[in-house]
Amino acid sequence: MGKAVSGIAAALVVAGLLTACGGGGGSGAAGTGDPEGVDDGATLTMWTRAATGPQSEALVEAYNATHENTIELTVVPTDDYQAKVGAAAGSGELPDLFASDVVFVPNYTSSGLYADLTERIEALPYADDLAGSHLDAGTWEGARYVVPHTLDLSVLFYNRELYRQAGLDPDRPPTTLAEWDEQARAVDALGGDVDGTFFGGNCGGCGVFTWWPSIWAAGAEVMNEDGTEADLDSDVARRVYDTYRGWAADDIAAAGARDETGTTWTGVFPEGRIGVMPMPSTTLGLMPDDLDFGVAPIPGPDGGASTFVGGDAIGVAATSDSPDQAWHFLRWSLGDEAQLDVVAAGGDVVARTDLAANEHSAADPRMVTINELVAEGRTPYSLRFGQTFNDPNGPWLALMRDAVFGDGGSLESDNQAVSDSLSD
Repeated sequence: MGKAVSGIAAALVVAGLLTACGGGGGSGAAGTGDPEGVDDGATLTMWTRAATGPQSEALVEAYNATHENTIELTVVPTDDYQAKVGAAAGSGELPDLFASDVVFVPNYTSSGLYADLTERIEALPYADDLAGSHLDAGTWEGARYVVPHTLDLSVLFYNRELYRQAGLDPDRPPTTLAEWDEQARAVDALGGDVDGTFFGGNCGGCGVFTWWPSIWAAGAEVMNEDGTEADLDSDVARRVYDTYRGWAADDIAAAGARDETGTTWTGVFPEGRIGVMPMPSTTLGLMPDDLDFGVAPIPGPDGGASTFVGGDAIGVAATSDSPDQAWHFLRWSLGDEAQLDVVAAGGDVVARTDLAANEHSAADPRMVTINELVAEGRTPYSLRFGQTFNDPNGPWLALMRDAVFGDGGSLESDNQAVSDSLSD
């Protein structure tokens, strides 16, 4: 989420998709509709972005080693991915399977790029256990077009050793935003090169990923249901911003938070100098072996918990000549074998809530905590997500900075600017 997507580039991509597919929801080649799919030695093409490439590569390698079908995977640089999909859609050269950052899936479903998978998904014995936020993001006009592929959740990381030094219970992470504030300030009081917290203050993607869960945890919304109107000046949202503003004003946040664009955002906590901060769950496996840390859900102002369920969803291209074979791979990727022996064994978040506690995650209770959060998570839905929230020149980043650093306009006017962008 830390990678900003240019509003101009995103607009060009969406325009290309609409031109290529007429702007309507797609149905694609239906195939036989066999719930099992077909494994007959077909060669399938698949694209994924580099940000989630390792997980895709692991799944494809395992599938190719055990099936007649063969997946030829292309890992595309993340910053080039949307443009590549748009160009391929325009020329009729999409691969059989392609993944997408889940927040951009609505652009593809509404433009008819994916085949309808509704009946196939509903036939899965674990359909109700799939990551619901990813399924919802891929639902267009009542039909389902994608399944979860890779998941990345926002969670709190806290330094247990610094908690001990500050007189805090290392087994009791914050359960409210007020407790988070108190604990961050207690750690910050240790002085020296230790700071209470850190955040990406100049990174719109970081903000939606880690701030919005505190709003959701209180039962509030950030947008209306169809993602065309913002509700980012609510009383709940103001309480969240006030907390971050206090950290900035009182130097509780480490130096650099104001200017952090997301490029080094996740590299600060592993140094062992930050008390508690929200980060992607995928950073769990990147922590130093000698760092004593815990993970916890992101709390709301008065309690509750939520998470932004990011990562990639995947579907079958509407133009694929091998939809049954493509579905065979997708169905296998969600089954017990792939989810346990490939995804969980690799230290990644499983796509099914019924597998949250498994033989691999049981070795690390932190992973169980993350897996269980999938059921509580949200993925925001908007056709204008990129230009509004990820673009460094977009209105959301302006709202963030005004609310926390007092850089400019009022929250009411900034929220209206976000709404204007969403409905433009």
